[in-house]
Amino acid sequence: MSLSPYVPIIGLFALAAGFALFSVAAARFAGPRRYNKAKLEAYECGIEPSPQPVGGGRFPIKFYLTAMLFIIFDIEIIFLYPWAVNFDALGVFGFVEMVLFIVAVFVAYAYVWRRGGLDWD
Repeated sequence: MSLSPYVPIIGLFALAAGFALFSVAAARFAGPRRYNKAKLEAYECGIEPSPQPVGGGRFPIKFYLTAMLFIIFDIEIIFLYPWAVNFDALGVFGFVEMVLFIVAVFVAYAYVWRRGGLDWD
């Protein structure tokens, strides 16, 4: 078993790890260190941070619904890409299966939309 086909991949990983380590180290040495109260506070999209209880607080369910929607559509893309690559080899059966998959995903999307999961109040 020869490892020569894997040498470029290992080299790329080593280059990426080296760049990441260098970036973190360079930022540590080159960056300014002027900390104040405002920089140490939590940042919430430009608005004043809301106070949290000492043991942590409960998040509204809409945060989790939004995260699950992103995951669902990411999974859809993960399934659509290989299907698009092998579309000719799959034939009509592959087309019908993908149409059923997309219909199922859009039924879930319509349900969330109808229930107000996309309304951000």
